[in-house]
Amino acid sequence: MVITPNNNDTVLTNFIWKNADDLRGDFPHTQFGRIILPFTILRRLECVLEENKAKVLATYEQFKDQDLALDAILKNASQRPFYNTSNYSLSTLGGNKTKANLEDYISKFSENVRKIFEGFKFAQIIAELDAANLLLLISGNFAKINLHPDAVPDRTMSNVYEHLIAKFGAEVGTGSEDFMTPHDVVHLATTLLLHPDNDLFEQNLGLVRTLYDMTCGTGGFLSDMMNHVETYKDKYKVAPVLVPHGQEIQPETHAVALGNMLLKRLETDPSRDLSANIKLGSTLSNDQYEGKRFHYQCANPPYGMKWDKDSKEVKAEQKLGFAGRFGAGVPKSSDGSMLFLQNLVAKLETPENGGGRGAIVLSGSPLFNGKANSGESNIRRWLLENDYIEAIVALPTEIFFRTGITTYVWLISNRKPSHRQGKVQLIDASGLGASMRKNEGNKRTYLDDDSIAEITRIYADFEESEISKIFDYTEFGYRQVQVKRPLRMDFHFNAENKAILKSNKDFIKLSEADQNEVQKFIDQFDDTPKSFAWLESEFIAKLPIKKISKALNEALINVFGDKNPDAEIITLNGDVLFDTELNDAESIPLNQDIQAYMAKEILPHAPDAVIDEKVVDAQDGQVGLVGYEINFNRYFYKFEQPRHPNETLAEIKKLSAEVAQLLGEI
Repeated sequence: MVITPNNNDTVLTNFIWKNADDLRGDFPHTQFGRIILPFTILRRLECVLEENKAKVLATYEQFKDQDLALDAILKNASQRPFYNTSNYSLSTLGGNKTKANLEDYISKFSENVRKIFEGFKFAQIIAELDAANLLLLISGNFAKINLHPDAVPDRTMSNVYEHLIAKFGAEVGTGSEDFMTPHDVVHLATTLLLHPDNDLFEQNLGLVRTLYDMTCGTGGFLSDMMNHVETYKDKYKVAPVLVPHGQEIQPETHAVALGNMLLKRLETDPSRDLSANIKLGSTLSNDQYEGKRFHYQCANPPYGMKWDKDSKEVKAEQKLGFAGRFGAGVPKSSDGSMLFLQNLVAKLETPENGGGRGAIVLSGSPLFNGKANSGESNIRRWLLENDYIEAIVALPTEIFFRTGITTYVWLISNRKPSHRQGKVQLIDASGLGASMRKNEGNKRTYLDDDSIAEITRIYADFEESEISKIFDYTEFGYRQVQVKRPLRMDFHFNAENKAILKSNKDFIKLSEADQNEVQKFIDQFDDTPKSFAWLESEFIAKLPIKKISKALNEALINVFGDKNPDAEIITLNGDVLFDTELNDAESIPLNQDIQAYMAKEILPHAPDAVIDEKVVDAQDGQVGLVGYEINFNRYFYKFEQPRHPNETLAEIKKLSAEVAQLLGEI
């Protein structure tokens, strides 16, 4: 009997994971996922092919011995970009030659499917299950689960794959940095990404556009975007076509993505094998789409992902400047988010070919981490000064399944409309959304259709409001200048300082005779504080040696001088010496005059402060280092009047009385 479990991804995942009970004892818990996941995909493929299986077998028998393009013929017969020519299924493997029959079944899939099971090392899994006398049982278990698309939609199946991977990761203690993108976040990102092209879709029915996800995981983001544009049929009769492309670093996840895309069909080209566009490898160090560009991009790269394993290749590509992807700079090795941002920009279709747009989901750190002239700040500077950032939307917290941190959707474009050029829109959607009836992991909030429509309206209107702010990009910039203050000292010829001089390296360099003469000269002075003017005229000028080096001069100042903010400014050979302990860095808004800022903010408190004009920005050559940061909290801060102390006191008294009453009852 075939069972159709509740069409809920969590319920279905748990139902499938019950196979672990049959594996327990014969396999360690860390091996459960590597067995359950490929069997789930196999059953899904089997259910999809079921409708035309007889036709495929008949076609195979008819043409197998003829010198024809059999692969294309069989794909046409299956009405899918894959097929299977075996007479077996999971329910008909038999108990005597189960292993041989299952191997035969797998071997007679089309090559693109065999590639998936090679990624899972499925032949080894079959052998291990057979040795444990579990192969027939597990195969029979999966044969009873109805995973037909009519019963389990694509998105539900994508969620099931990702939940199974999460369970697998939990069993082996890995996967903590991988985040499944919730459907509502994908829906929002997709709506914002495609909204500006609504007129384009209406004027060009069935328009074909390329889509790329650089960290595609199981392909859920790609699938959701493709499913979403299908709804455009309600509006335009003919929906635009998105041709998916993706890259994934984890072999098992890549194998799932292959299966996911293999099951997707383009209405205009149903036999096209979309799994061929899903590549394996690290996007950062092994770009499988080098030189390729796309009309749309979507991505949810892992937050806080270390990229030290990719550092050699990344830094080599950085040396190519903007001929490579990372010409703007590289961030700290502890977080690769801003490398993915640069990759997205590098993959935007050129403006000459219609331009490109991308939506990428990131944590808060890329908004502000890194000081002026750091890799992170320089990447933000490049993005802003080249006008790539269109809008950033702050999502509600607790909207992801496995993290409660604040996340943001960045909208990136190289074809901004004229009214947005030079501007960045910030939307604080953190207060929108609705509470989940039943929490799923960390996900306690979701964006309902009304919230998504509201955010899209705010974005499209491009107007200032309580939750929408519009800035000239320069308002995020600042110039960090080094402020110095002169060294001020008076001088004390006490016994302690005189003893220190004897061990000073510059004093020791003098000849023994000169040392004795200097020592005799110094011994005549008492500990009465003396000014710098006195030091120059009555001490240094009259030292009984022929030549006083600059080093010795400075040593005498340091040995006998004590800092005094009211004393004279110290100079050496006419140059003012500065007190390094008073050095400070001031971040001055990019649109503000430095001297005006100094006059207003610094000089009233430190009249002798000066700017170190030797510290200049490498890119514009002006004084100070340019930095950029986008501080959401500053722009959307709301002051809340603190409670009056009497209110707090009254509440404490009330609670105390209630506690006393309860204790009395006890």
